[in-house]
Amino acid sequence: MKPYSIVIVEDYVLLSQAISELVNSFENFKVLYLCKNGKELITKLKSPKNIPDIILMDVNMPIMNGIETTLYLKEHYPDIKVIALSVVEEDQIIIKMLKAGAKGYLLKDVEKKTLEYALNEVIKNGYYHTKNVSNILINALNDNFNKLPKLKDREIEFIKLVCTELTYNEIAKKMFLSPKTIDGYRDSLFEKLEVKNRIGLVIYAIKHKIFKIPTNS
Repeated sequence: MKPYSIVIVEDYVLLSQAISELVNSFENFKVLYLCKNGKELITKLKSPKNIPDIILMDVNMPIMNGIETTLYLKEHYPDIKVIALSVVEEDQIIIKMLKAGAKGYLLKDVEKKTLEYALNEVIKNGYYHTKNVSNILINALNDNFNKLPKLKDREIEFIKLVCTELTYNEIAKKMFLSPKTIDGYRDSLFEKLEVKNRIGLVIYAIKHKIFKIPTNS
């Protein structure tokens, strides 16, 4: 079986060479070439023969860093899988790298067997996350949920009425407001809650328990 091709993007030459030797010792993988930064990588990728299966990408590099490079790859070379290999273990950096399109995030002091396992998992399943990275992702999701937009009492009242069969004009009369003011509430909430129509408001209200669907007793 032909080995999977790996490219290493790392600005420290000695470290890059050491990682290369390590990867070349794995049964199913072969290093195609080394790069010192994202710009050098992009130049190399212009040749079809230089397209690898996986890129081991450093995060902090001069000229073009790992996040910028991974974003570029996501847009122009979506089939190339990126695994971040870094000394940085900050939550925000890890999240930025994963959002940019990285399929995994490993520290440079990772054990040999873990690196080999990660490479195989990315080939097999499309991603590999350590327990630490998985916890960071879960915490990020929880934080986003807790950062829901704060709604004013009148906005909540409006949303509840939107969930009924009343027209916007009828809602205006019930809230003792002008139709123009109601239109303002609607448009403001569309933007604040990132929905496009009345159905979106209803779904948001049900999902976040602002409105409860009546049940037959």
